[in-house]
Order: sequence, then C-alpha cells, then structure tokens
Amino acid sequence: MKSIVNVSNRLPITIDETIKRSAGGLAAAMDGLASSLNLKWVGWAGGNVQSAAQRDRLTKEVRERFNYISIFLDPQDAADYYDGYSNSSLWPLFHYMTTYACFDHRWYDAYRKVNHIFAQSVLEVQEPGDLVWVHDYHLMLLPAILKEQRPDMKVGFFLHTPFPSSEIFRCHPNREALLWGLLGADLIGFQTFGYLRHFRSTVLRTLGLESEMNTIAHDQQITSLGVYPIGINARKFEQELRSDNYSKYLIEYGQAYHGKKIILSVERLDYTKGIPRRLDAVELFLSKSSKKESIVFIFICVPSREDVAAYQMLIEVVQGRVSQINGKHSTIKNVPVHFINQSINFSQLCALYSLSDVCMVTPLIDGMNLVAKEYIACQREKSGVLILSEFAGAAQELPDALIVNPYDTKQMVASLHEALDMSLEDRQKRLASMKERIESYDALHWANTFIDDLASQTPEDVSTGDTRRITIEQAQELIDASNIALFLDYDGTLAELKKNPADAYPHQEISELFSILADTPRLDVCIISGRKQADMLDWFGAYNFVLVAEHGFFFKYPGNQDWLVFDDKADLSWVDRIVEIFRHYSNMTPGSSVEVKTSSVVWHYRKSDPEFGSWKAHQLVGEMHGMLSNLPVEIHHGKKIVEVCSFQINKGVVMEHLFSEKGYDMGLCAGDDDTDESMFRIQKPSLLSIKVGDGATAAQYRCPNPKALRQFLSELVISRKKKN
Repeated sequence: MKSIVNVSNRLPITIDETIKRSAGGLAAAMDGLASSLNLKWVGWAGGNVQSAAQRDRLTKEVRERFNYISIFLDPQDAADYYDGYSNSSLWPLFHYMTTYACFDHRWYDAYRKVNHIFAQSVLEVQEPGDLVWVHDYHLMLLPAILKEQRPDMKVGFFLHTPFPSSEIFRCHPNREALLWGLLGADLIGFQTFGYLRHFRSTVLRTLGLESEMNTIAHDQQITSLGVYPIGINARKFEQELRSDNYSKYLIEYGQAYHGKKIILSVERLDYTKGIPRRLDAVELFLSKSSKKESIVFIFICVPSREDVAAYQMLIEVVQGRVSQINGKHSTIKNVPVHFINQSINFSQLCALYSLSDVCMVTPLIDGMNLVAKEYIACQREKSGVLILSEFAGAAQELPDALIVNPYDTKQMVASLHEALDMSLEDRQKRLASMKERIESYDALHWANTFIDDLASQTPEDVSTGDTRRITIEQAQELIDASNIALFLDYDGTLAELKKNPADAYPHQEISELFSILADTPRLDVCIISGRKQADMLDWFGAYNFVLVAEHGFFFKYPGNQDWLVFDDKADLSWVDRIVEIFRHYSNMTPGSSVEVKTSSVVWHYRKSDPEFGSWKAHQLVGEMHGMLSNLPVEIHHGKKIVEVCSFQINKGVVMEHLFSEKGYDMGLCAGDDDTDESMFRIQKPSLLSIKVGDGATAAQYRCPNPKALRQFLSELVISRKKKN
C-alpha cells in the first residue's frame, strides 16, 4: 500500500466548537483514495488558537480522528502569508488580474517562513518510501526546501490554478525564487497543456533553462511535467441523487419555481469569476426578451477572502448591479435575479443543478472549474445546457458545452437564447458525451494517475555517456600527490553565468575559495578563460595564479607584469570578416552584442529573447560552417554565445604546455562548455577532468553546477591539508 504525505494550505476540516470535515474538490478526491493508501495530511488548521494547551489538544484530536497533522500560525504571519502574499500577490497574477496584484516584501518574508514551517512538519512525519504531494500556489517554495533536506524524497506538486504567460509571471518580484522552489519537485502537474506550456516558457525566459515537452533538466536532475485535469467525486453525486434530502429539496424548489426557466450560476465571490460581466449579459438579455416573466437567474455567490480589500469592493459592485437590474426588470409576477451571498448545503446544490435549464459558468479565467462538471453530473430528466467560458480549464474537456468568450456580452446573450431554444435531442446528445467524460475521468482517476506517475519517477542523470558525478573519494590521487595543478575555467564553471558578464565578478564565496587555494602549499592554480586580459587582471590579479586569457592566446605567470603570446605566428587575418558578419546578426537580433578580442570574435545573445536568439544562433552557426571551412578557425556554439577563434590555439594546447613545463604529479581541469572540451580530450593518467553542468562531454566526471564544484574544491583542499 502506497503511503502519501498530502500537503495543502488548509486541512479539509473546520475547527470551531467542534471539529468537522469541510467540503472541497481536493478533499473529495483524496477521500476516495483513503481505502487504497496510507494518507497523512499536513495543513494549516485555521482559526486563531493562541493557547498552547488548546493547540496540543486539537493537534492530538485531529491526528487521532483523521490522521491529519495540524499547523498553527502566528496571526500576523498568517495574514501576511495568506491574505497578503498568496491572495493579494500570487492569485491575481496567476489569473491575469495584474491591476489587483500587490507586492510587499514583508509578505514574502512571511510566505518563506510559513513554507519552512510546513517543511518541518512534513519532515517530521515523512518516512522512507513515503511520497509527498504538495498542492497549489500557497506552497511554491516547499518542494525545493524538502529536496534540499532529503534529496531522495519523491516530491510532487500540483497547481490547481492557471499558470500565466511568461510576460505576466515575470512581473512578480520573487519570480526566480518561486520557479526554483517548484523545480525542486520530481513531478509538477497542471490542469491543462496551456498552463504547462506557459510554465516551460517562463522557466526559459526567467531562469534560462531549456526544456523538453515534459521535462526540465537542471542541476543534473530532471523535473517531469504533466497534465492532470482534476475531476469531481462522481460517486458522491450519484449517491446524493438517490438520497431523501435531495428528493425533498427537488420537490420544494420545483414548486417554488414552477413554470419558470432557471438559469443558474454558482461560484465563490471572486473577481476572476466574471460576475459583473455576466450581470451585464443578464441585463442585455432581459432588455430584449419578451419572456422575462418566465425566466429567473439564480446567482449563488459564496463569500470569499472577506479580509481582502478587492473582495470587499467586489461585493458592493455585485450587490449594486443586482439591485439595479431587479429594479429595472422586476414585475409583479417575477424578480429576475435571485442573489444568494452565502453557502448552501450539498443536497440543496444538487437539487438546483438538477432543476436548472441552463448553467452559466463564465469565469474570466479559471484553472479548471468543477461547477461545470458538477452540473453535468446532476442532469437527468431536465437535460440542461451548459454555457462555459473558453478560458476555464474545463472547456478543453467539455467542448460540447456552448463555449463563449466571457468578455463578449453579445455572444453570452446569444448563447442564452440558443440554450433556451435548443431541442431536447440536441441537449441530450451534448450531455451524453460530457457525462461519459466526467464519469470516466473523475477525482479518483485524477489522484491515482498523479500518484502513480509520481511513484514511477526515478532519479535520472541528465548527463550523457558514462560520465559520473565527481566525489572527493574519486579524487584520492589528487589528495595524495606531491604537486598538483588546477586548470579552471571561470564563467559557468567557478561562477554562475550572468546576463551581464560584468556581474560575474567574484562574489564572497569565490573570493574565499581563491584565498584558500592560493595559500595551499604544492598546489598551483591556472584560471583559463575566454575573457580578455583586462578582466582577468582586474578580477584575479591579486592571487598568485597563472592567468590564461582568450582561450590560451595570452598567458601570464604570477609576479610577472607582462602578458605572453602563446603563438605569435597564428593566422588572424579572418577576424575583420567575422566581425562584419557578427555585427549584421547583432543588428537583426535585439539584445545581442559583438565582442571583439585579439584572437576571437564572440556573438553574445544572453539578453535576447531566448527562442529568437537560439534560432538566429543556429542560423549563424550554419552560415559560418559554410563560409569558414578553409580558414584556420574553430566555431563554438556555447551557452548563449557563438564564438569563432583560432584552432591553432586553444585551452587544451596551453594546458598541456603548462602541465609539461612544471612537471606536475597530478592535475585537474574543469569547464562548462564547448571551448573546454579541448582540455577534456587530453587523455593523461595524471589528469582528472570535470564537466560542470549537462550535455555531451569527453570529461571523466561531472559536477551539476558551479556551487557544487566550489564545494568539491574546498573539500579537496581540506583533504590535502589533513593528508600532509
């Protein structure tokens, strides 16, 4: 039996004078799994429980009755994390409502703090083999926090809301941290493929990580992506439609609305649901309808997030519009809009679903919207019509609904007329296919599919060939050798790549590592980079390192003032021609630039749109291969660069020269891109090679990222000092 630690913002219970289960799509889905797996549920208990004794009592009772693990939050933290960051910052942005989005650094501090509190609770109850399933935008940092503590833990994340386009998500001040938090998961699930596509695009444009259709490789790990449209608890609805309570309300409401056509709307009172626009359509419909006395619109709007200012304004707007419409279109025999600003019980809801001739589900945007599926599940004799927004995730699963643009008032009115005039045969035909879908792909199917896919995730090495990750145990010869040399590339190897190359200046961690390396006896360091001499001298001149600039064209020994040219006979007659071509491509590609060095020319496109830049780079490389076949040059397509340099001089040639000149017992070389492969191709028993990052390589070993290499080098120095 699988064991799941399910993690959501709120536990599916209400804590008041008594503790009772609360409704919700996630709770319904997980309830259906209770008999087939061991379920532990971690979540916020809600409420303001200040007494430690009361917390202990509630924690014990909830754990014993439901196997739920309660989290209690400081009231200010809860307000900043939930009302602030989650619902006033992330929620509007995820729903394209940028004008509602607010940002406060205090909120983010609380959000991060609460995510760590959740992580601690998960770590306390998660046992070896337990799967961890994290839900929704409230906990976007949690997957990475968990993985950092327990890398072997299988963590899944499901986003119940939409994921917006990259242009929208990139508005958020904490965009990088949120994305890296999600990428800690082994599997990320979305409601629709469109949301998955937006996520991939955002990761590319924000973090610079390219991806496959359903995977993102990062730090020598793989995060899988999948589409898992959530369903309803179909069996629960089937049972309810046979209950006495349901029958009682069906008769009662049938009598109350006898002779009326019922058009139903059910949702939380939220600005994403498009309620004011729907009321505009209702008013336009009533103003042109001759049947207004035989039609009633029932709006059930459940109060939501009443502490958030935007929602307080919304209820005023909706109440004002309802009053206006009723004042204008009511008759002695009929009040056209019945507005119910409160919850109704499940039996009442099912009875209204069954009686309604039309259900209008027209959110401006919605992750899925289960109301649409619930309405279909409750249709029996009536054979009602579903009017569904094209911007609800459910529209992709239910194409036989009348699909509308919720911003187009006239189209919604036309759909109302079409729905009310539709023949019984057409209504039944549309319902049949939709019923089959929601019954086959219900909440149980959704949860089982996600859990099975998460369980099947296996740690994958994104490297190619037989390249193994380097460990200090594999470097024993370097530890034991008398005199060793380190030949280290800088950008992307020792330091993380930056959009602006000048921002890669050695930060504190690198400076501390350099100081340790410089003070280690019988260890020489050579920084071997594609950068110009001035950068090398400015950044690394304070250390007693050998400096190699422009991939080997210039080099300088520590203590010497002058730079030496490795081969002053190298043919550089091609440089001006390449500069002209590169500048042409730079003019065609916004954000790109040309860097002219003595022995090479580089086209940088890190600041360009990643897809457009990559496309132009491949064009450029193809053109170069055709033009330069007879010239003494090499073409490198590296990380966001295309470089043409002399093949008479490269890092490998210079490294081999320095190695032989000093007669080292052992050496290590490390690099991250194509320009470093000339070092890796040198096969010496006394040379150990490390590729930083992913991709095919001739190196013997691999490090996932610069931080991991820095840590390895620190461990190497410590081990040598202990040995000697």
